[in-house]
This record gives sequence, structure tokens and C-alpha cells, in this order.
Amino acid sequence: MPTADVFDLGAVARCTTAWARLSCASGRPTNSTARAIRYEEDDHYDVISAFIKSIRGSDPDAGLYWLARMLEAGEDARFIARRLVILASEDVGMADPLALVVADAAARAVEFVGLPEAQLNLAQAVVHLATAPKSNTSAVGIWRALDDVKNKPAGAVPAHLRDSHYRSATKLGHGVGYEYPHDDPRGWLP
Repeated sequence: MPTADVFDLGAVARCTTAWARLSCASGRPTNSTARAIRYEEDDHYDVISAFIKSIRGSDPDAGLYWLARMLEAGEDARFIARRLVILASEDVGMADPLALVVADAAARAVEFVGLPEAQLNLAQAVVHLATAPKSNTSAVGIWRALDDVKNKPAGAVPAHLRDSHYRSATKLGHGVGYEYPHDDPRGWLP
């Protein structure tokens, strides 16, 4: 986590009031904010990488720091929100299914509320995702399934799993042998 002398949120906040703007009228950024504003082509990718890795690593303070750095640099808030939605499924996943709802709500707030107020919604999502338990099983599962589909021959749909809602389906063997899990007293089928 960067130290306070690298990124002084208090100094930034003080320069946002009308009175403080008079004392910040030189137009020159202070040493502490100059680094935060620096945001060249490589910084776009490096900062978003640090942002994602901080949240994935369960560090809400670092996540908020990188969020603030992107917002101060003028990064597109929709880009940040999209990355949070992806992270919610890729890195938090089924360990906290509500994480996707929170990230999606932040993305919608960016569109509906807009900046600067939506920074609160983004910050809330960052803290939620960073402090949530993590699981990448959904991501790994779909990646493996996609690999199978791309690299292995696709077999026919088994007869018992085929559509059977039409009249002649049984004659074709479609749906025959299918067991409805909800009818099983255990609620699932082995």
C-alpha cells in the first residue's frame, strides 16, 4: 500500500472547496498528487492490473487507492465498472453470489448517477469484492468446458436429456429414462 506522502487524499479533498481553490491557485500539482495524475498509455494497463490484483488479494485499502488513482486520472468509470463486474464472477464467484449483484449495481449507478457521485458506488463495490470470500470455481469450470467443446468431438445429446415436450418425442426415445431431481426425496440424483 502506498504511503500517505505518495497519495495524500486529504490534500486532494482540501483543494475541492471554493476556499481551498484559492490556496491551490498556483495550478501546480503538489508532489503527492502529481504521481496520481500521471496516467500514460502503459499506466492504464498497469493501474487496472494493480487494482484487480489488490481486490483479488483481499486488500480493500489498496483497491480504493487504485480506484482513486484511476478516477483522478480521468479513467472511464464504465471501464472500471466493467472490470468489477468481471471480477465479481471470476474471482469471488459462488463464494459470495451477492458480489455480482453489488458490482452490477455499481455499474448501473455509473450510468444512472454519473461521476463524481458514482465514485461512492464504485468504492462500495471495491470494498465488498475485496472483503468477500473468493472462489474461481465458476471461472475455471467454464474455461475447462469451453476447452472441451473446442478440442474434443461433440457427441449427440443423450436420449434421456433430449427435448420431450412434444407428442411424438416418446416414440423417438426422447426424454425416456429422465428422472426429475425435484421428485426424488433427496432432492438430487446421484
